[in-house]
Amino acid sequence: MAARAIHHVSITVNDFERSRAFYTKLFEALGAGPAFEATGAPHKHEGCRMMLFAGAGVMFGVWEAAPEHRGSAFDRYRVGLHHVAFALESREQIDALHQRLVADGVTILDAPAEYPYAPGYYAMFFSDPDGIKLEVVHLPG
Repeated sequence: MAARAIHHVSITVNDFERSRAFYTKLFEALGAGPAFEATGAPHKHEGCRMMLFAGAGVMFGVWEAAPEHRGSAFDRYRVGLHHVAFALESREQIDALHQRLVADGVTILDAPAEYPYAPGYYAMFFSDPDGIKLEVVHLPG
């Protein structure tokens, strides 16, 4: 048995409406969109919402935090998620997304550049409204 890919990643957010707006714009730019939305089940908490974004090669869930956890600060250096990276086809796509995010007032953590993680690793890092670190990356070949 061998996994072929990561099927999807889901995150939990403090303000569902704020995150819905952010991720709808982000995934629109990445060629994906809302595929499923629900209140209650499959969420564990009645009245809490979730949505799934989908596009070619990507599925990403956004879950509303349980009422007792809303207002919690995200810290990528605690146990749990550190960041999520999306692969793009070219450096030009990363540069174009960077311009779009800057125009939208998104917090850019590290501007588009070549980073030393692998030869030709070109990436940009930014954060969502809860401070969750996101990355777009292009690798040659």
